[in-house]
Formats: sequence, C-alpha cells, structure tokens
Amino acid sequence: MTDDTGYIMSLRKLVGHRPIIMTAAAVLILNDKNQLLLQRRSDNGMWAYPGGSMELGESFEECARREAYEETGLKCLELKFFTTASGKDVHYIYPNGDEIYAAEVSFICEKYEGSLKLQESEASEQRFFDLDKLPEDITPNNVGVIKELTDYMKKKGQAVMKENLKGQGR
Repeated sequence: MTDDTGYIMSLRKLVGHRPIIMTAAAVLILNDKNQLLLQRRSDNGMWAYPGGSMELGESFEECARREAYEETGLKCLELKFFTTASGKDVHYIYPNGDEIYAAEVSFICEKYEGSLKLQESEASEQRFFDLDKLPEDITPNNVGVIKELTDYMKKKGQAVMKENLKGQGR
C-alpha cells in the first residue's frame, strides 16, 4: 500500500483530505541549559517540536529518532517516555486541507549528538528557547504537550532545589 512517499501520503491518495487518525511520535529536545528546541514550520509559519507520522512496522522510538534526525540533524542517544496526546486537543487541519487527529507519543531527549541541520522542506528556522520565554505562535496541536513539559520541568527544578537545601541541613 505504501510507496516512496510514506504511509500517510499513500493513505492520502485514497482518502483525500478527510480526517484520519495519524499515529505519530515527537521529541522534546532539551539542551544542557534546559532549553527546548523548536522549529518554525514551513507550511504554517508557526513553531513546533520535531516529530511526525509513523511508518508501517516502525516503533514509537524508531519513529521519534528518525523524525528528530531528519528534521534537525541531531541523533537522539537516549529517549525518555514523556506523555501521550490524542483526541480533540490534537486535532489539526494542515494548510493544504489535510485533516488529522493525532495519536502521539512524546519523548524527552537530553542526550544527543550532531549539530543542527535545517530540513528546509519542513522548517525555515530552528532555535533553543528558555521554557519561560517560548514563542507565542506555537502550532496549536503542540501547545498541550509543551505546557505539560514546562510544568514538569518546574516541578523537577523545585524537587532538585529542595534536595539541595536538604543536603545543606536546611
């Protein structure tokens, strides 16, 4: 059923723009300053994290690693399961009219190698952002996961601070 364009594009030839459930994986890449890598998408001009649709026979981890590498040039050395997203919160209509409901697994990656390489067919810019200074124009179906990440990192930071204070006898 698939050809060289991939599973989703092959499926689109059969169903057109009708809504489909798109199984996907995403990677929240954090640098050593706990900044999040986002890329400005070429199709809608908004910021998004790396990720995309799963190919037949691929695991979520394989999909996440492939998408991160294809879109950023970074090889994820370690993936940590973070969250899932599905339902109306990740409904999206692409600028070309293709409609999806994503069923997405997101991973955190803090250990990677390589250097950023822009995949110009997908993005026009890539940048690491402080979690408290994220851009406002984030792709709508990424907003929920990014909010979960910022909440998680705040709690993680507070736990580290409490542990450090405890170690200092406070």
